[in-house]
Amino acid sequence: MPVRPLPPAGVELDLGGRQVLVVGSGVSGRAAAKVLVDRGATVTTVDEHVADADHANPDAIDPTAFDLLLASPGWAPTTTLLARAVGDGVPVWSEVELAWRVRAQGEDGPAPWLAITGTNGKTTTVGMLESILSAAGLRARAVGNVGPPVVEAVGDPSVDVLAVELSSFQLHFTHSLAAQASACLNVAADHLDWHGSFAGYVADKGRIFERTQRACVYNVADPVTARLVRAADVGEGCRAVGFTTGSPGVGQLGVVDDVLVDRGFAPERHTHAVELATIADLEHLTGPDGQVPRHVVANALAAAALALAHGVEPAFVRDGLRAYRPRAHRLTVLGGHDGVAFVDDSKATNAHAAEAALRSFAPHSVVWIAGGLAKGAEFHDLVARCADRLRAVVLIGEDRDPLRRALERHATAIPVFEVDPGDTESVMTRAVEAARRLAVPGDTVLLAPACASMDQFVSYADRGEQFTAAVRRVTGTAD
Repeated sequence: MPVRPLPPAGVELDLGGRQVLVVGSGVSGRAAAKVLVDRGATVTTVDEHVADADHANPDAIDPTAFDLLLASPGWAPTTTLLARAVGDGVPVWSEVELAWRVRAQGEDGPAPWLAITGTNGKTTTVGMLESILSAAGLRARAVGNVGPPVVEAVGDPSVDVLAVELSSFQLHFTHSLAAQASACLNVAADHLDWHGSFAGYVADKGRIFERTQRACVYNVADPVTARLVRAADVGEGCRAVGFTTGSPGVGQLGVVDDVLVDRGFAPERHTHAVELATIADLEHLTGPDGQVPRHVVANALAAAALALAHGVEPAFVRDGLRAYRPRAHRLTVLGGHDGVAFVDDSKATNAHAAEAALRSFAPHSVVWIAGGLAKGAEFHDLVARCADRLRAVVLIGEDRDPLRRALERHATAIPVFEVDPGDTESVMTRAVEAARRLAVPGDTVLLAPACASMDQFVSYADRGEQFTAAVRRVTGTAD
């Protein structure tokens, strides 16, 4: 059992002489290990995939020899080592939990956290939030699941406020986070292999609302997010604030006549709405059809709600949204050739995101490149709702069965071409060649895989970059 109990949250974390096992030596694990050593802990590392880790075999380690285990997000709680630690009463923290415990003290105290989770839209929303905060003159930084590890960022006392993107993996072993404001954008089935069930996945998403101080921001169109807010144990005076792409009620942000408005924080919200921005202020984020997608508007409203909760004046919402620029691989139009457009949405790593992408196009106009690691998901609902958008489908990846079953059941008339996974290096070129043959003028070849990428690619970004390169080779538009 642990030698000494760790101090509770809110008390300065003394790690002198503590034995800490860092499970996973990736980016966040290494950052955590450095902070632990700087605070006097004796750190041991384990990772079977990293040559310089102290141990390669996690099953050979006795967790009761340590005061604390620090779990990297890629390690599922069902991993034998972590499950044994929990069963034996050894504390297990995420890197995010460590970051919360060791937050740097600036002149006015630690920088508050504005925390965001959700199945989809996290990175866009945290980027919009950072842009709004910066437009207001604040020294803001986007960290967590995007950008640098949180445990690195909290060591910078010059930062005024952190925009923190958190995955369900990061939240699972996070126990004491008390964000100034928090948001759950949406919840759809994802990472079921890691969490073991949809209920487990939902519960970990809900952790973001626990102990929130000022505002819990939820999606009016997603009843799961509202339920999570109702169930959360929050700080006194914390309010629930919804966002909707329709007309907002009291306590919500929404859209009226193409104007983004606030009825959640405005002093006279029972009778009046405060203008924040217009749809035209998001015109640089239009989709392939020339319209600003509804999910982009929803993300903007969620970011605005978090900024308003921090005390940002409404006028800066407009400035921040105008200044925001999206990251790559999110419905990125690569151009056209012979009347066929090519769009990279490699970031669509689950069914919920892929549906949003597919529904951005006209009926019967998409040659859809899909597949990868399904993560335990099924795709019947996705295909049933989006079959009318499809011209044809090109399946990639080593885990094609779930998508194939859904297409055979719900899209029987749609041609399907499967790319043999044998030669991983050429898979994207073969996929684009097949998609180009299946497309007709006016169609769009869309990479929106609905799956994770690690079966054949380093990351979703690598997958998107290989798609871009393949499009240039196949169409003869390479530089």
